[in-house]
Amino acid sequence: MRNILLLLCVTCVIISCCSSKNKEKKKEAYRINYANTITASELKEMLYIYASDAYEGRKTGEPGQKKAVEFIKSQYVANGIPSPIKEGDYFQEIPESFFKGDIKASENVLAYIKGSEKPEEIIVISAHLDHIGVSKVGEVNNGADDDGSGTVAILEIAEAFKTAAIKGHGPKRSILFLHVTGEEIGLYGSRYYTDVDPVFPLENTVANLNIDMIGRIDPKHEGNPNYLYLIGSDKLSRELHDISEDVNKRFTNFKFDYTYNSDRDPNRFYYRSDHYNFAKNNIPVIFYFNGTHADYHRPTDTPDKIEYELLAARAKLIFHTAWELANRQERIKLDKKKE
Repeated sequence: MRNILLLLCVTCVIISCCSSKNKEKKKEAYRINYANTITASELKEMLYIYASDAYEGRKTGEPGQKKAVEFIKSQYVANGIPSPIKEGDYFQEIPESFFKGDIKASENVLAYIKGSEKPEEIIVISAHLDHIGVSKVGEVNNGADDDGSGTVAILEIAEAFKTAAIKGHGPKRSILFLHVTGEEIGLYGSRYYTDVDPVFPLENTVANLNIDMIGRIDPKHEGNPNYLYLIGSDKLSRELHDISEDVNKRFTNFKFDYTYNSDRDPNRFYYRSDHYNFAKNNIPVIFYFNGTHADYHRPTDTPDKIEYELLAARAKLIFHTAWELANRQERIKLDKKKE
């Protein structure tokens, strides 16, 4: 009798373990399917519009930038992804007085998916929507990589999360899709969000994943394009860094290059994109970056130069990382504080 009971207990444990593993495999399969809704063809279609001459280089406050924010809004409306500001209002207005110099009023664009279990905790995915406008000789600086690539990547990531939510697999934590203005002239849009009008309290913001140029290959990696520079992942939370590494190994297998993450990096990229305004408020960040190239801040940064399959793969990596952060049981720990 004792042996029979022992056998039954062991059998129950095995069945339970198998059942748990099957559930995890099923969840992972769903997740991969949602990631696969991020496609090179859709990214290309959007970027050829967003980085076209019609948008006049998207200079902050100018007519081309206004077209850009309307385009971003239209994508969220089409996908049924709401604004956290109020119904139908996706623009966080930034007055002219906030900017230095001869800069007109501008706006950030915000959309979000509400968390199913921990809606008060927020994952922010950001990219800047502006660029440097038209040159003195009338050439449009299209900014396809900088940062059209980040902009359309967020739109595809948002659509993937929305698809998951429709299918009953929405994120446990809320996700804010934040398109910020004024990056090229001094990180104004992200600073307005963090310092003046954080729509969600900063103390409830778990992490910021910032995307600034992920559509190209820099000279260092021309022979091995399966790479991405990561900056900031271990600056405030070792746990965030470890999660990022684990997600990459499980789903995408990029070669992460941490060259620019060094405190001795002369380029100081850690301080030069919108994630920094979150990091200075002790919010863990990752900055995704493909490095600079000959077309950086030139009229030749055009959509035909973008590696769309690579852009899609990088966007999937960020989707998987955001998914992990949004659905894990505990929020990631802050183990270092910025002075």
